[in-house]
Formats: sequence, C-alpha cells, structure tokens
Amino acid sequence: METIANSSCNTSTLAPYVPSGANPWNTSKIKHVYRRLGFGASQADVDAALALSPGQFIDNLVDSAFSLPPTTAPFWGNYVVSDFTDFEPENEQYIAEWRIQSGNDLISEDLRGRLISFWMNHFVTELEVYSYSPYLYQYYNILQTHALGNFKDFVHDIGINSTMLLYLNGFENTNFNPNENYARELYELFTLGEGNGYTETDITETARALTGYNHWAEPGAPIYFDTSTHDAGEKTIFGQTGFWGYDDVINILFQERTNEIAVFICSKLYTFFVSPEVDATIEQDIIQPLAQTLVNNNFELVPVLKELFKSEHFFDERALGVVVKSPFDVIFSFVNETGFFYDDTLMDAFIYASSLIGQDIFDPPDVSGWQRDETWINSSTLTGRWQLMELYVDFLFDNGFEFTLVDLARELTNDSNDPEFITQVMVDHFMAKELHSPGDYVIATDIFKWDIPQNYYDQGLWNLSWSEAPYQVVLLLKHIARMPEFQLK
Repeated sequence: METIANSSCNTSTLAPYVPSGANPWNTSKIKHVYRRLGFGASQADVDAALALSPGQFIDNLVDSAFSLPPTTAPFWGNYVVSDFTDFEPENEQYIAEWRIQSGNDLISEDLRGRLISFWMNHFVTELEVYSYSPYLYQYYNILQTHALGNFKDFVHDIGINSTMLLYLNGFENTNFNPNENYARELYELFTLGEGNGYTETDITETARALTGYNHWAEPGAPIYFDTSTHDAGEKTIFGQTGFWGYDDVINILFQERTNEIAVFICSKLYTFFVSPEVDATIEQDIIQPLAQTLVNNNFELVPVLKELFKSEHFFDERALGVVVKSPFDVIFSFVNETGFFYDDTLMDAFIYASSLIGQDIFDPPDVSGWQRDETWINSSTLTGRWQLMELYVDFLFDNGFEFTLVDLARELTNDSNDPEFITQVMVDHFMAKELHSPGDYVIATDIFKWDIPQNYYDQGLWNLSWSEAPYQVVLLLKHIARMPEFQLK
C-alpha cells in the first residue's frame, strides 16, 4: 500500500509556541491538541480553549489528567477465584463490563485516556493469555495510577503486577528453573530498546535476580515474593556485582542506563504524540533535550509532557495530519467531535468493531504491541473503517437521533442555508488540514445537495429545517468518512 502519512519535515524547536500573525492560535491548532492528546472534543470545548493561551491550555490538560483519580474499582476487582459463585460465566461477564468501562474512560478522559492507550501498548499484556477479570482490572489500575507519574516507579510496579507476572512468565521464574522472558522484555521493550546497552549475560543474570515471585495464597490472589524460590546467589548486572533482587535490578538499571532509558521513552512518546518520523535532526534537537528534562526531573513524566506539548514543534503546521488514526481514533474522535449519542451498548459495538479492524482493547497482537500508523491501514481494515462509520450514522438516523445530525450542521454553520458553506465547514471540522483540492469540496457539496433541485438552493428556499436535511447530512458524513484525509490526525 502507498504511504499515507509522509515525513512532517518539521524543523521547529522545543521553544514554547507563541502565536503570531503568521502562526495564529486558532481552532485548527486546538483540534490538533485534542486529537493527539485525547480523542477529539466538542466544538464548544474547542471554542472555550481559544480564550486561553497555548501554555495555559496545555497546563490545564496535563494537570487535569495528573490529578484525575483512578476509575473506581468494581466489586470484583480484587476477587480470588473462590470468590466467584460460577466462575466461567461471571468472569466472562466482568471482562466484558470492564472493556466497556475502559472504552468509556478512553473516550472521555482527554490526556489520561490517551496516555492509557499509549501505556497499554508499551507495557503490553494480552487478555487472551491470562483471561482473568480481577487481573485485568488490576493491570488497568496500575496504568491509570502511573500514567503521568514517575517512570521509574511505573517500571518497578508493573513488573511485579500479577497480570504481568503471569503474562511474561515471571510466575514461572524460579531458582530451580529460571525463565528469562521478563528480563529480556524489561530491557528490549520497556526501558532500553532492542540491543541497546545490555548483553545476553545481563538478561541471564537479571532473570536470576527476578526470581521469587511465584506464590499466591490461592488461585487468583495477588502473586507475592517468597525467598524459597529466589536465587540468592551473586549476580553481575551492568557491571555491578552483588546479591541482587528485584528492587536492586530497577535501581541498577536506572543508575547505569539513565540516558539510554530517557532517550528510549522520549522517542516513544514523540512518535506516538507528534510524528512517526524521527531523523537525526529530530533526535538531536527534540528527543535529546526531552530526555535531559526527564533525567533532570528524576523520571517524572509531567515536565516532559508539558515541554513537548507546549513547543512550537508540536504546534507546527507540518505536525498536523501526519499520524494515521487508530481504530479507536476513528470512532471515538468522531463521537466527541459530533456530540452524537452513545451508551454502553454502542460502546460495546465500537470496541467489537475496532477489534475487527485491528485494535482489540487489552489484546495487542503480541508483546511488541500494535505497530500503529500505516500498519493500521490495508484494503480490509480501510473498508471496515468505512463500514463502522456508516453503521453508526445509519443507527442514529434510524433510531430517533436524525435531528442531532442536523443540529451538528446547524451549530457549526450558524444555521446557514448555503450548501457550499455547510459542506466546507462540515468537512473541515473533521480534518487536520483543509482538503488538498478545491474540487474535492465540489464533489462533497454535490453529494450533500442530493436530489434537491438546484433552483431551491439558488432561490434560498432550502434550509436545514427541511425534512430531507437529516438524510443529506447522513450522505455527507458517510462521504467524509471515506476521504483519505479523514484517516489522518
């Protein structure tokens, strides 16, 4: 398939973005923030942000996400297997409920929801491997708790989370039978990057240090440490020799590989939030300074996030429209940007449909996670995206919400009766940038006009109160969802 998003060629710096006549603070930039740092926003929220400076706006988003408490634990969140009355159907029901709850969180929590989608693709587990509702909740709770916290603490706590201990075989890693799986992924995927700053010996010795988390009071209870299965012998990790255990591993790792960790995680944050393209200039001028900020702040994430999101680099026009939307992006952002109805039943449908087009919540394809960007799109998933949008719009039209479709057009255009203006405003509302060709707007306008005779438009007789208007909006929204530009954010 041809490349959808090209390199942004973004040469702006990390200096704070200061609006100017040539580079104004406008709704386009605010929508850019909401699409990257959340899953879109209503036009009212976008308009409200115009009254803030870019720095105030980013501070509000980051600080709100930081202070947001974790989602309340469900009554079964800390069950053990014996607490279930009928394990199999109840466990399946609770998993389904938590998938819906998590979808509701992602779509509504702005930056915290967006960061959860980042971290579940960084500290990967696969629900189909452990398939246990309390561990699903406990894993999600750790992601929420640490999403904007201290990265070192995050790495420490996720490694001894019961879900991770099961998923990456820490539960099987004993002094009698060492398992290197988690030690390898700790370095390769979670902190350093493949082949960067560690040896096979480091992995072997680290695996020995991580032994001992092999016990639970009963099945489904928290997994805990016991010295009886811990390798108490001497180990050498990153050149340091001692009788190391789990805490020592994390301390040595962050002490001896400080810069490598900082560069690795800042690179991942950059490619997730800004652009999949990282060249030598970006590495030097953006990634390295961000990494230094992370180190200077003892791996606290908030200063890094604020520096990146406030920068002229993040707000550069060349940063817009260079990231391919994930399946969650496609539907969640559309819902938020329209204000259209959804409930738990529809959220369940959104999550199911997203799984069919490549993003199954809590179930990435493997430990390396979803590869994102252009890998989201192929001939099958692209048509699936179109069908998802069409089914949702048709549902609204057929189930008593048809006038909310018109209300969107009316609000965005101040109840205009000019089909060309309505079309352009509606199209632009969903796009990171204006369409490349004026002819594309003409095509969209013709679709929106539908079968209404031209003289009704010419004489100003038609308006959005006509009984045909909801269906015309349906036609336009379906057309918009099929535009290549709609797949970018």
